[in-house]
Amino acid sequence: MTQPRSRLVAKDTAGTFHCVQRCVRRAFLCGIDHYSGRSFEHRRHWIQSRIALVASCFAADVLAYAVMSNHLHIVVHIDPTHVAAWDDEAVVERWLMLFPPRNDCAVAREQKRLRILGDAPYLTELRRRLGDLSWLMRCLAEPIARRANAEDRCKGRFWEGRYKCQLLCDERAVLAAMAYVDLNPIRAGMADRLESSVHTSVQQRIVHAQHAPLTLERPLLPTSGSLLRCLPIHTGEYLALVDWTGRQLREGKRGAIPSDAPNILQSLGPTSQRWILRVNAIGSGYWRVVGEAHDLIATAQRIGQQWVKGLGLARKIARIV
Repeated sequence: MTQPRSRLVAKDTAGTFHCVQRCVRRAFLCGIDHYSGRSFEHRRHWIQSRIALVASCFAADVLAYAVMSNHLHIVVHIDPTHVAAWDDEAVVERWLMLFPPRNDCAVAREQKRLRILGDAPYLTELRRRLGDLSWLMRCLAEPIARRANAEDRCKGRFWEGRYKCQLLCDERAVLAAMAYVDLNPIRAGMADRLESSVHTSVQQRIVHAQHAPLTLERPLLPTSGSLLRCLPIHTGEYLALVDWTGRQLREGKRGAIPSDAPNILQSLGPTSQRWILRVNAIGSGYWRVVGEAHDLIATAQRIGQQWVKGLGLARKIARIV
């Protein structure tokens, strides 16, 4: 039975989530529709720009993303408590970046800014929205849908009504979700190398490292955001980990674990088999929560359930030696 997402996303609590937003029916987000012959490749730039804008306006960091042909993946950390540190002017400025006036000129912006500043209850509501995951996904998806429908000269739904959301309980789960997202184009046969996985966070990181090699030795930062929290891994280590993981996920090479596995795997689990199984499980093995067995049990208790899907898998991963 479908559950309210508010039960999974704890109110006023920081968390990291893997979100997937899919198009309806035969709608194409990006790529080439071989049925009609139309190309929608230009939309990838819309989405990348919108992801960066939304991340900079909300109390959030985008850790990974992948823009596919009919869906998009995003791993995002959001912290509602961070909004309290912003003054009223900062809140209004961020909101105007997301929702400029219809007649977007200096005069209209100033009038809207003053109107919001003079409405204390509405300003409080905007402050809450800028720390809310559902509002983040809404501000990401809705403008893209409107623009795509205008281009297609049609009306109606462009996205499915609900986006899929997974709670990532620990650093292992976060890194596994990031690797899963960054490897989506390779898994789908759209690319055979990380550097050719266009419109993904991993390609963005590779391009940045090519221009600034010292980045490889520094802690891994989000691709965009306002929090800019470092992850517990260096950029070079993460790129090596994703590259190695991609080689294991290719058809015909499952279970063939080479001896040159990245050193970072030693801190993610005693065996590389655990890591591969954890990454594979992001797409279908887990459902609403990703983490260790005790994390899934604690989350189930918090939302009033006996269990959550993936508990058996988490226990299986823990037994691998």
